[in-house]
Amino acid sequence: MNIKSLIILLTILLITLGYSLPANAQMVASDTAFVQDGLYNRPFIGSAGKTSVGGYIEGNTNSFVTDGVPEGFGFELRRFNIFISSNISDRITLVSELEFEHGTKEIALETALIDFEINPSLNLRGGILLPPIGAYNVNHDSPKWEFVNRPLATTGIIPSTLSEMGFGLHGKFFPGSLTLSYDAYLTNGLGEGIVLNAEGRTRLANGKREGQFAGDNNGSPAFSGRFAIGKYGLGELGVSYYGGIYNNYQVEGDIVAPKRRLHLFALDYSAEFAYAEIKGEVVYANIDLQDDLEGRFGEEQWGGHIDFIVPVWRPRVLSYNSTLNAVLRLERVDYNMGTFSTTGGKIYDEVTAVVPGLSFRPTQDTVFKLNYIRQWYRDLVGNDAEKTGGLQFGFATYF
Repeated sequence: MNIKSLIILLTILLITLGYSLPANAQMVASDTAFVQDGLYNRPFIGSAGKTSVGGYIEGNTNSFVTDGVPEGFGFELRRFNIFISSNISDRITLVSELEFEHGTKEIALETALIDFEINPSLNLRGGILLPPIGAYNVNHDSPKWEFVNRPLATTGIIPSTLSEMGFGLHGKFFPGSLTLSYDAYLTNGLGEGIVLNAEGRTRLANGKREGQFAGDNNGSPAFSGRFAIGKYGLGELGVSYYGGIYNNYQVEGDIVAPKRRLHLFALDYSAEFAYAEIKGEVVYANIDLQDDLEGRFGEEQWGGHIDFIVPVWRPRVLSYNSTLNAVLRLERVDYNMGTFSTTGGKIYDEVTAVVPGLSFRPTQDTVFKLNYIRQWYRDLVGNDAEKTGGLQFGFATYF
C-alpha cells in the first residue's frame, strides 16, 4: 500500500469515526474545544494588573525491557513550564511560555508573541510562535493528554515542539453552525541538521538551530499554514502545511549549492463527546536530498496516531467529581519510505506501537496516567523487529 492509499484510508477512518457518532452526542460547549484556541485555553493562578501567570508540571517513571534486556527503573521530571500573559490593551495581548526540561538541563523560550486583534476574522501575530503543522505542535500541554509520551509522528517527523520566530495572520469565521479557522505564518525555518546528523537518519528535529530566533540560515523564510472546519457535536478536521528551503545554499549573496526544500503535510481530527474522545493525526514529509544520500537517508517519511479515550467511571473522590478513563493509542512511523536503488528491496526503518492504559482525572486540570507500551522497530534493512515493552506512570497538572 503506498502513502497516498494510506493517507486516504486513515482520512476515511478518522472522518467515519467522528461522523458516525450520534448527532445528539454532547460536546464541550465552548469554542476552546478547537485547536487554534489551545494557546489561550489554559488556567492562570492569579494576576498583577494586566499580567497573569500560570503553568504546568509533568513527571513520570520509566521501566522498559528491549528484547529481554531490562533498561532499569527511573524517575523523570520532564517539564516545568511557566506561562505569562498580559492584556496590554483591549486588542493587544502578549503570550509567552518558558520551558524547563529535565530539571534545568534544557531551558527554552517556547513562545513569546503579540496578538493584535482587528476583528475575530483577522488577527496579526508576531514573535516566537508555534507553526501550525498538525494539531499537536500548537496544542501539546501534557495536562490535556492521557498518555505519558508524545505521539511518535509528532516528534519523529513533525519536530514538536517546534518554535520559530516569525509573523503572520490567524482568524475565525462562523458560517451557520460551522467554525472555520485559519493560520498562516512566515518563519525563519529549519536548517541543514535534518540530514548528516548524529541520529544517522533524516530527522527534522535536528534542523533546529542555535540562534534560530535571531535570523534565517539562508534568507528564505519557511511558510506554514492550517485550515480547519469544526462543528459542535462532530468535532474539528484540520489540514496543514509547512515548507521551505533548509540548506545554506548561498554565502554573502553567492549561490554555492542547489536549493534543498522540505515539505510537511498533515491531517488532524479531534472530537470530545460526553462518552468518548477521539484524537488523530497523519503526517507526510518530503525532503529534497543530495543524490548520494538517497537510500541511506529518508527522502519521504510518514506517520500517524489515533487516540481513543473512554470514560469508564465517574466517582466522587473526596470533594472531587473525578473521571477514570480507559485509553488506547495506535501509532506507526516510517522514517524512510521507498526501495533501495541498488537491489530494489524495501527500505524499512519503521516503528509500530500500541499503547493501552488508564488515566485518572480528579479535576480537568490534573491527570494521573498509567500506560503500557508495546513497540516494534525494524532497522533500515528489515532485520527481525526489535521488541520493546514497558510501563509508565506519569502525572501532569496545570497551576
